[in-house]
Amino acid sequence: MIIAVAINPRASFGGKQHTGEAVVAFFRAAGARVRVLRKGSYDRLATAVDEALAGGCDALVVVGGDGMVHLGINALARAGTPYGGVPLGIVPSGTGNDMARALGLPLDDAPAACARIWEALKTGGRLIDAGRVTGNGETRWFAGVVSAGFDAAVNERANSWRRPRGKGRYNLAMLRELAAFRAIDYTVTADGETWQQGAMLISVANGQSIGGGMKITPDALLDDGFLDLFIVKPLSRTRFLAVFPKVFSGRHTGHRAVHLRQVRRVEISADNVVAYADGERIGPLPLTVEVVPGAVRILA
Repeated sequence: MIIAVAINPRASFGGKQHTGEAVVAFFRAAGARVRVLRKGSYDRLATAVDEALAGGCDALVVVGGDGMVHLGINALARAGTPYGGVPLGIVPSGTGNDMARALGLPLDDAPAACARIWEALKTGGRLIDAGRVTGNGETRWFAGVVSAGFDAAVNERANSWRRPRGKGRYNLAMLRELAAFRAIDYTVTADGETWQQGAMLISVANGQSIGGGMKITPDALLDDGFLDLFIVKPLSRTRFLAVFPKVFSGRHTGHRAVHLRQVRRVEISADNVVAYADGERIGPLPLTVEVVPGAVRILA
């Protein structure tokens, strides 16, 4: 049994800096041959993962948050192993861990997460859908959510800062962005139907949450062959702030400004709007997002 373990290059900070070593030790003790992939940057790590998959392995395990899940999904797609090929294991140790939440994985407990992966290797794990994004001359895959609007603008602002680290940076960026944010004029085509849409944000979700537990699409399922289109129509800052806290419990879905719809394919365009997927920068609109049923085998 050969397991490639890819460790988040940013995981050397804070209380989770030894998580990678604990994961490697667990699988070696269990009898697996472990290829440790640890690089100083996200891009270099992605290249190392590509090389490990090309060299052959029985599983890819990523150690980190949603960005590492994104790296793993895309590496598997580049290697030509979606649709139930090399399985993906997740040891959540990031800031958000939204994909791990959707899968019901243990959070902040690396040994428990590793044990779950090891058991799933024996049973084959489970197949889940993935999203495929095309635009800007390339194709990217995602596991959780693609967002283009207020939350993506917050990500863009937060990523331009070096401090503070963790959730504090995101929360501060959200307050700064809210002060100047205006509703966006989108053109949306969902399963062949086109309309103009003013909105604070538009997300296309395979998972249920973003930003570390904001349940934007609480009824989304990972294996139903659909994506969930989430739209927040224009609101004043006061009303937006009143709705926003409800997202953490999923109680926002009944609000008149919130629109939810299951889709298989969505095209989104707007001027000067950048999209993020699994918290990673995808690029400016327009983009086409579509579901690929049963694309990934997850060790969960």
